[in-house]
This record gives sequence, C-alpha cells and structure tokens, in this order.
Amino acid sequence: MADITDFDSAVAAVSGLTKDPGNEAKLRLYSLYKQATDGDVSGRRPGFTDFVGRAKYDAWAKLAGTDAETAQADYIQVVSDLLDAQGD
Repeated sequence: MADITDFDSAVAAVSGLTKDPGNEAKLRLYSLYKQATDGDVSGRRPGFTDFVGRAKYDAWAKLAGTDAETAQADYIQVVSDLLDAQGD
C-alpha cells in the first residue's frame, strides 16, 4: 500500500507513475486537483470542438460544492490506489 499522507506528496507522486493510468483516472485527478486548489469551476464551458477542454470542464463541474479538504483526501486516495496498481 502506498504511504501517501498529504496532498503535496500525492501531487508529486503523480509524476512518478510508470504506467499511464488512463483518461478516466487522469480526468479524476485533474478535477480533484482543481477543486482542491481553485474551488468550484468557473467560466464558460468550452465549445463542442474542444473535446479535451470540455471533458476537463465537465469532470470538474461534477465536483461543485465539494470542499477543498474532501477533494484533497479523495485525490490522495486516487493516487494511492494508482501507486498500488503500479506494483502489480
């Protein structure tokens, strides 16, 4: 089991992943990071031709109302799970 206990360590650990976690996990990490650091999504939703921007916006928007502490804890859990999966 990965021994990540704080948000900053979890953020740093992401760059050490040796396997691509996949788009779903990357969107989850992105949205949790943005919610933890910036709060609720703001601005306009990107247009239909910006597939990546739109996916990021939508993933972040789903977390609206989540407090920073909860987002940080969830981010740490996702990173820990990804690091554990890398050991397989």
